[in-house]
Amino acid sequence: MREIIAVVKPYLAEKVLEGLKLAPLEALSVREVKGFGRQKDYLDQYGENEYSQIFLPKVEIAMWVDDERVEEILRKIVEVARTGRMGDGKIFVLPTASALTIAE
Repeated sequence: MREIIAVVKPYLAEKVLEGLKLAPLEALSVREVKGFGRQKDYLDQYGENEYSQIFLPKVEIAMWVDDERVEEILRKIVEVARTGRMGDGKIFVLPTASALTIAE
């Protein structure tokens, strides 16, 4: 099992989640984050609004998937989230040693 962490522009987060709706995910979590990459305080446009800040708003989507589905999920995220502009985001793939369900 792998953990995939996708950090995307806020206005694309719902599109990414919609694209993953039919994917076989074990679990998923979403949270709002702020940060920067190579663009630093680069002026960017998010939807209708412009932002010029040191830390830009992003959405982090963490999901856990079976090893054989990782490539499929990565392709779907890139297909939906790539705009071709700086600041599109990052995707991290991490091994998951184990997972436990709290409820019985």
